[in-house]
Amino acid sequence: MAASNEPMNNRRKYEMKRERLTIAAAAAFLLLSIVGAAQAQSMKIPKPSEGLMPNPGRGKALYASHCSACHGADLKGSDKGPPMLHKVYEPSHHSDVAFQLAAARGVRAHHWQFGDMAPVPAVTPDDVAHITAFIRAEQRKVGIQ
Repeated sequence: MAASNEPMNNRRKYEMKRERLTIAAAAAFLLLSIVGAAQAQSMKIPKPSEGLMPNPGRGKALYASHCSACHGADLKGSDKGPPMLHKVYEPSHHSDVAFQLAAARGVRAHHWQFGDMAPVPAVTPDDVAHITAFIRAEQRKVGIQ
């Protein structure tokens, strides 16, 4: 009789082991999700000064000083960086916050083959807001909304 119960016991052992592995995997996933959420919440997004009115004219001068060497004086890109007058940079795809993060932290290459963009520590969040206002104004001139 003991022999007839052995396959059932082996199956039950297998099922219990599988249940434990499933529970362990779920617990690990939950832990990683909590840690990831905590890290994301602690990520500080650069913000311009409260009440700042971004000025495209000021942004044009700042862009010329800090951005044009790679993104082109005419915003059409260069051999070092992508064009800002491209649909990929429309506000619905790259928000103004994306420009703030790019200047503060740099960007891993993900749309273009120019390599990663390094942070630009010389520009402040206020500067980036002015630069972004300039870029958005120029984008609207070519139909990028």
